Amino acid sequence: MAEVPIEHGLLLAAVLFLLGLIGVMVRRNIIFILLCLEIMLNAAGLAFIVAGSRWGQPDGQVMFLFILTVTAAEVSVGLALVLHLHHRFKTLDADAMSGMKG
Repeated sequence: MAEVPIEHGLLLAAVLFLLGLIGVMVRRNIIFILLCLEIMLNAAGLAFIVAGSRWGQPDGQVMFLFILTVTAAEVSVGLALVLHLHHRFKTLDADAMSGMKG
């Protein structure tokens, strides 16, 4: 079975991370912003997996498990925040909530 070169895996991770970053910067809907953050975290996990497989170490897989844990926490807190903001402002547009005061 042929192996995928490390350059191809890291290039894919960089492209995914860049797409996620562009989505965070351009989008205004909070749900889409959270989805783009998920793409960025998965790209970082892919980079860890590729690097770990290159050196034959399980460290990349362990780091990916930590990234999945952080992702699960981000989803739970992010969706709770989305529900609260939608209840308070009746919209999910990030620009409409820029005037929040404590």
